[in-house]
Amino acid sequence: MSAISVRLPNSLHEAVRELAERENISINQFITLALAEKISALMTEEYLSERAERASREKFEAVLAKVPDVEPPDYDRL
Repeated sequence: MSAISVRLPNSLHEAVRELAERENISINQFITLALAEKISALMTEEYLSERAERASREKFEAVLAKVPDVEPPDYDRL
């Protein structure tokens, strides 16, 4: 595990302290979770962008053509 030193504005430090206290976790845990969430979001965005570049309208329409043209059951209606 690595240790880093981070300089925070007082207002941000106070906010993270209060939120961590409210969640009953340490500031370190809070920051670690927040960083993990941000990394996950950025990696997901990158993954979806890469997938979108490989997309094919023709393949999408071919899959949709296989869906039966039936009315949905009552419990599944919008």
